[in-house]
Amino acid sequence: MGRAGNGRRVCALGVAGALAGTVLVGCGGDDGDSGDGAQGTSASSSAGAREQGTQAVRSAYDRTAEEDTAKVKLRVRTSAQGASQTANGQGAVDLDDGDSVMTLTVQGRQIEQRVVDQVLYQKMPKGRAPGGKPWIKIDLGKVAAQQGTGDRSMSDPAQSAAYAKAISDKDVTKKGMATVNGVETTHYRVSVDVAELPDGDTLRKQVGPTLPMDVWLDDEGRMRRQQIDMTVKSPEAAQRSSADASSAPAKVTVRTVMDFTDFGTEVEAEEPPAGQVTDMTGKALEQGERQS
Repeated sequence: MGRAGNGRRVCALGVAGALAGTVLVGCGGDDGDSGDGAQGTSASSSAGAREQGTQAVRSAYDRTAEEDTAKVKLRVRTSAQGASQTANGQGAVDLDDGDSVMTLTVQGRQIEQRVVDQVLYQKMPKGRAPGGKPWIKIDLGKVAAQQGTGDRSMSDPAQSAAYAKAISDKDVTKKGMATVNGVETTHYRVSVDVAELPDGDTLRKQVGPTLPMDVWLDDEGRMRRQQIDMTVKSPEAAQRSSADASSAPAKVTVRTVMDFTDFGTEVEAEEPPAGQVTDMTGKALEQGERQS
């Protein structure tokens, strides 16, 4: 149970960019397979390769978590109504408990961020923090509970234990070899049936029937890069009457890419002094209620 929990934490880092004003989103692609004359042998080889790829993806989260810590680079590109915004981040994450320290750059402004015991802390640019204090905090556990997904919120879309059950051989395609940050990796494209995930009905309304994801694994089966693509209907569009066909539903698309390097690096995530923090959890919960 411990390993499964740890594996899920690898992807909880998506919280970092997602709660810096973005909603996770996507745009997957599909490449067709070309056939040859040797139908029997080709089909058998293809089935074996798919099974091997499925097992590699299923075990990747646990194998990565076994390294305990890593440096991480995060890139989040959000697009809506013809406009886009990119956020970049770098720092380190504890793959065992999900704590992290990171510096985000959004629209030219830097935000210092920490996640400690499922609580998100952000040090806002000078003059932009509410309450006159340098730090804000959001209890991610409470926000996730409000969404009805326990600790499996939209900020943690790639929970490994659930994905392992939801992924079948037909969902994994080997795309080839690629070098990621100087490391030779194998690239897999994964299409997860959202209905098979916990609280799948709720997620399906938010992101559609499938969740596209790409992973790049090194020769030890560890994750070196993960890309999550989703398309989420905006709250306004979700509340729009079905009879209102005057315009297409507004959507937000976000591509989130996480790179993992330097396994075993030191991570020191500490809570800021309480007197320097404004608790924004209530505001986040209110916003969630309005959007539900």
